[in-house]
Amino acid sequence: MNLILLAAQDLLNDHCAVVRDPRRLRHLREVHRANIGDELTLGLAGGKLGKGRLVRIEDDLAQFEIDSLDQMPPAALPVHLVLALPRPRMLARSLEHVTALGVKHITLLHTRRVEKSYWQSPELKPEKIHQHLVLGLEQARDTLLPEVSLEKHFKPFVEDRLPALLEHRRGLLAHPGMPDACPRGIDEPTLLVIGPEGGFIPYEVERLLEAGCQGIHLGERILRVETAVTALLSRLF
Repeated sequence: MNLILLAAQDLLNDHCAVVRDPRRLRHLREVHRANIGDELTLGLAGGKLGKGRLVRIEDDLAQFEIDSLDQMPPAALPVHLVLALPRPRMLARSLEHVTALGVKHITLLHTRRVEKSYWQSPELKPEKIHQHLVLGLEQARDTLLPEVSLEKHFKPFVEDRLPALLEHRRGLLAHPGMPDACPRGIDEPTLLVIGPEGGFIPYEVERLLEAGCQGIHLGERILRVETAVTALLSRLF
């Protein structure tokens, strides 16, 4: 936790905040080893960053005196990530990683090789998704939560919603065997589509290419989804 992310309800006023949840308190004690008088980085969810001093810490709360919250969070990546729903454990890590990297729009998509049981996972409950997004923000000292949408049907997504998403974005389909290498250092609005373990089936590749996506690859090596996501975002942006 490189940032103490404050919710609106944590603020007593503009200059005082109280943290009560066990996770953040445990992190303050065990990782920061925080003592009264320590200055830490604070950020208001959806707002700005700044500094605050720890003025009180007890078993059930920590109180901060806020100097100011006047710094902007890191710039977001200009990308909408469309990710075939990974298995639950990988989903948790992937959400944290892409949030830390600055992705603000995430669509989780069903494809043929996504197990239907994945959609029943507790990791897809809103509170669990929120938890992983917050962990990513805390890691990167960011305050702006990504938007996450669930698309449980491939064909309606490609036919009904993908065209609008591609109107003002460059569509990139990351899939082994595609003709073009992944671009480097782009700065234009982009929609990046990444498949599941085992990849997209040929029908899905054809539909995504027909919709306007450009097929790209990362080379000969086949990577795990969580590794491929990080590598693609790092290379693209």
